[in-house]
Amino acid sequence: MRILIVSQYFWPENFRVNDLTQELVKRGHSVTVLTGVPNYPTGKVFDAFKADRKAFANYVGAKVCRVPMLTRGSGSLRLLFNYLSFVLGACFFGPWRLQGQPFDIIFVFEPSPVTVGIPAVLLGRLKQAPVVFWALDLWPETLAAVGVVRSTKVLAAIGHLVRFIYTRCALVLGQSRGFLKNIAKYCDDPSKIRYFPSWAEDVFIQEELKPAPEVPPEEGLFNVLFAGNVGEAQDFPAVLDAAEILRHNLAIRWLVVGNGRMMGWLRAEVVRRGLERCFLLLGRFPVERMPSFYAHADALLVSLKRDPVFSSTIPGKVQSYLMAGLPLLGMLDGEGANVILDAGAGLVCPAGDASGLAQSVLLLAAMPKVERLRLGSNGHVYASKEFNREVLMDRLEGWFVELAGVHLRHQGET
Repeated sequence: MRILIVSQYFWPENFRVNDLTQELVKRGHSVTVLTGVPNYPTGKVFDAFKADRKAFANYVGAKVCRVPMLTRGSGSLRLLFNYLSFVLGACFFGPWRLQGQPFDIIFVFEPSPVTVGIPAVLLGRLKQAPVVFWALDLWPETLAAVGVVRSTKVLAAIGHLVRFIYTRCALVLGQSRGFLKNIAKYCDDPSKIRYFPSWAEDVFIQEELKPAPEVPPEEGLFNVLFAGNVGEAQDFPAVLDAAEILRHNLAIRWLVVGNGRMMGWLRAEVVRRGLERCFLLLGRFPVERMPSFYAHADALLVSLKRDPVFSSTIPGKVQSYLMAGLPLLGMLDGEGANVILDAGAGLVCPAGDASGLAQSVLLLAAMPKVERLRLGSNGHVYASKEFNREVLMDRLEGWFVELAGVHLRHQGET
């Protein structure tokens, strides 16, 4: 099949769409990616890309078509312009640069913003190809949850935009079962909504790992590792409160591997609270390096703010954490918490409960190592069954084949 992937984010940025692209190419499909300029999460264009743009025009056999856009920069207003600029760039330059290229399927990768669906819908109409939208974030609910948009009128307008996009898609995929009800509010035909969760990339299944040299080696420490986006949704104020509660326990160390819009605040807050010894900010690294940091971890932390929209979310890191075979510490509600508990893979406390998180850290640290190994093994087994990469890829490919076949039959009838 000829597949067009529309995503504001793509390699060399670290997103699951990279792994998806690689797998589709491996399965023999012709894949083209319509994307922007790599600048996530720092808001600055990657140096390697600036030095040689042509080196990033092909990814493991997939053609990469990049359109002009403003970088994220800093501040909410600049982020808004970043979102809008990709829409404009993809709508104006996308059809021109993809001129004469037919597609059987257009696939939208949407961790945020939902506006990525606008150029996909346009191209779907121009190319006469069905559009499949993978919703990894709920708009407008997430905007309200993190306080970015407070105006009910603006939220309602965004809701109309979401309805416009979903209605023009052949399938809308939700990353958790909790998403499906929210998606249905904006979708004209509930029969085209499907459950499609994230998976753990194969890179997290490794043996004989060499620990990352960036982590200072110290004997006798219990390391709690957070990996991923450092943003508003991850509720780092509560995480720091837990670290403060445990600051006098010299055996507990917190490791943060990642970056995001809250990193400047987090760095300053760690210093203000005097947590430099026990709360290490290690920076952002390629996904291929992550297992070397996991090698230092005794537990993996996932956290989300308390809000109905986040309680229906399974953070993408949960699948990777489970596959890594390490015990999890969750400070979150709803679906994400239920996955950890159903898997028997770790300890969970309610979202925003700093004292509960601190208590969970102490309980896990006090467990015999064999018990922690059992929790990690439970998680790995659960992820292999519920979030199996091969099974999910087969499912997605099956939907693509079905939609492409129906579309071709309809074309033949007309």
